[in-house]
Amino acid sequence: MTAAKPSHRPQRPHFSSGPCVKRPGWTPEALKGAFLGRSHRAAEGRARLHEVITRSAALLGIPEDWQVGIVPASDTGAVEMILWALAGQRGMDVLSFESFSGTWAQDLKDILKLEDLRVLEAPYGELPDMAQIDWSRDVVLTWNGTTSGVCIPSVESVPAQHDGLVICDATSAAFAMDLPWDRLDVVTWSWQKALGGEAAHGMVALSPKAVRRLEEGSQRPLPKIFRLTNKKGLNEAIFRGDTINTPSMLCVEDALDGLRWAESVGGLEALKARSRKNLSVVERWVAARDWVAFLSEKKETRSCTSICLKIIAPWFEALDDAARSKVIKTMTGLLEEEKAGYDLAGYRDAPAGLRIWGGATVEAEDIEALLPWLDWAFARIEEKFAAS
Repeated sequence: MTAAKPSHRPQRPHFSSGPCVKRPGWTPEALKGAFLGRSHRAAEGRARLHEVITRSAALLGIPEDWQVGIVPASDTGAVEMILWALAGQRGMDVLSFESFSGTWAQDLKDILKLEDLRVLEAPYGELPDMAQIDWSRDVVLTWNGTTSGVCIPSVESVPAQHDGLVICDATSAAFAMDLPWDRLDVVTWSWQKALGGEAAHGMVALSPKAVRRLEEGSQRPLPKIFRLTNKKGLNEAIFRGDTINTPSMLCVEDALDGLRWAESVGGLEALKARSRKNLSVVERWVAARDWVAFLSEKKETRSCTSICLKIIAPWFEALDDAARSKVIKTMTGLLEEEKAGYDLAGYRDAPAGLRIWGGATVEAEDIEALLPWLDWAFARIEEKFAAS
């Protein structure tokens, strides 16, 4: 394969899957009104935290009887606090099909040592057989596998009636995909994904059913950083603008900027449309290439945010894992040197490949400008590695 070096570069060559690129037009000037040098517990500090909660809930269409709060440690902290509080109250099924869902499964099995646990597994690029889920049990699922590019295919994948809780890690799905709030009980996400916010802050949304279960009490002692309840029941202050630990008010201002931008472009429907457009650009390009394919071979489970690709050239497939990783590192290094695209390697635990963030803060025109550079970089590495 040969390819001339493209003459045009993406205006914003940032394709990281977290922290993700800022919204179009963002500059540090967006943070000039940040509530700095003051306590987050002051009235205005609480008000801004509460504004993040209310704007997020409205944008996502979260039911009014749900509780939404800001928690520490990004989506990871949000998921872990829920698992530590709720896991073991009844039997649990957990879907494991990529790095983070695999971590939840490992924690439940090896750290929390649940006696009644079923792990439903699938390799990268596939989903476990959801027909095997027992919805009378608690279920832990990741709506979109950030490290595999595989997502739950439809809202109907979760039954409307289920006896257990459905705990959903939605960190790279929220603000980009439909989430069936009437079929879920706990949903978590972070600021650093679909709206391009800063890291370290997570969010958790609880249905009334989940609140009741939390108030029944955990079977294990919890560190302060994980506690959503107190002696009176649910710690409602967390869901009104208080936080368990000190948040960054600079990050809060940035989160508000992202939410206001999302509202200005048309809300959730517009965000989903932007993300789907980004995926469609990559789909057309992949369809015309014989060296690259989607890691998710089934179109219905293909993510529109974490777009994961694999190299299918025979010479690449003949390499061992270490050699494949070296090829990808060389290829993405070329792209970075040319300032054509940053952070394009697949996740470190995933099969060696490429990953393009396609969330709503990415412009389709920048992905279109990136793709010829992928052809160019692949031609370069093919010359170097195919004959060796």
